[in-house]
Amino acid sequence: MKAYQDLSREELLALQAQLVKEYEKAKERGLKLDMSRGKPSIAQLEMAGGFLDVLNSDSPMKAEDGIDVRNYGDMDGIPEAKKLMGDIMGVPAENVIVCGNASLSIMYDTVSRSVTHGVLGSTPWCKLDSVKFLCPVPGYDRHFAITQRFGIEMINVPMTPQGPDMDMVEELVSGDESIKGIWCVPKYSNPQGYTYSAETVRRFAGLRPAAKDFRIYWDNAYAVHHLYADRQDELPEILSLCAEAGNPDMVYEFCSTSKITYAGAGISAVASSKANLDEMRKCLTIQTIGSDKVNQLRHVRYFKDINGINAHMMKHAEWLRPKFEAVLEVLDRELGGLGIGEWTRPNGGYFISFDAMENCAKAIVAKCKEAGMVLTGAGATYPYGKDPRDSNIRIAPSFPTPEDMAMAADLFVLCVKLVSVEKLLAQ
Repeated sequence: MKAYQDLSREELLALQAQLVKEYEKAKERGLKLDMSRGKPSIAQLEMAGGFLDVLNSDSPMKAEDGIDVRNYGDMDGIPEAKKLMGDIMGVPAENVIVCGNASLSIMYDTVSRSVTHGVLGSTPWCKLDSVKFLCPVPGYDRHFAITQRFGIEMINVPMTPQGPDMDMVEELVSGDESIKGIWCVPKYSNPQGYTYSAETVRRFAGLRPAAKDFRIYWDNAYAVHHLYADRQDELPEILSLCAEAGNPDMVYEFCSTSKITYAGAGISAVASSKANLDEMRKCLTIQTIGSDKVNQLRHVRYFKDINGINAHMMKHAEWLRPKFEAVLEVLDRELGGLGIGEWTRPNGGYFISFDAMENCAKAIVAKCKEAGMVLTGAGATYPYGKDPRDSNIRIAPSFPTPEDMAMAADLFVLCVKLVSVEKLLAQ
């Protein structure tokens, strides 16, 4: 198949006319498709139907330590829930605090606490002239929204298939005391689906930051979210590596069951050093009487242990894998060799990352919207919503039905072709 850049102007004009006709027909179909966020599908939510039945009015309501989960106590989580969430992250239960339904809330609170009260006795960030965060890009828009909310300056760090550009990370962190953190989605990253290599994790653990209150925000959101039983990425456990490297307090690790049970009614957790967790507990004793222990018990009774989690995630994979493969098949078939786009092929997670020709992403997203398909906004995968190349688009295949997914993929490649031709003609 001939690359678009190799076509003559006459060939491009003829192709444009053909694509415009196809696009007008697509608009006439009156589609209403939503690929804007990585939401579990209805079928995935219904997979956990028995989750609601595991507790009833006759169920024993005591945790392993004898605490009645309907009452006060175990403010930082019941023991069996700590173990379950620790096993998901690969850390001991004593390094875990179990919280509410969203790990994003823990991240927000952790940044907020650092701003108002500092980190382990360091100067509160609100009293500093400059506070900065490193942001691997493309990345997770809600991470960037948190730091932007607190007026923290964000610095782009390019992502590679092995993780963030660690030469850049090491240079910046070691030379600038105002750099206080870095956002990371280390496994099946949002949006590219990359998993940090063992070398990258080792280099993270060995960082020598200029700021003693520098922290790695390790959002392990997709720790068990594999698409294949026989093709699963491995991620080294960073807390123990940091301890070995003399940096025991440098990491906050986060996870949740939001895309395991119910997106709105899961449980979340943070794992870190004893010193970091003790500081969090001081705040929690004032902030809350404790998270929902009934829900924690429900999760443990339903899954029992990490083996139950892993078996359940393979059921999720059975629903998700065909959608991912359908999108990739259409991208390969329709765009392969045309020179107008590149895309990732993840082994897990919830997204495919697509890079269009430079200065085309916004136009592609707009064309899709005009024809009835909503995508994540172009630029959302970069701090301040500004993709310097206007190239990256996050594809979220999880929520649509398989039939809608096929229509969405066809419409997406049509818009990519049309916008790419228009760009080449304008040059």
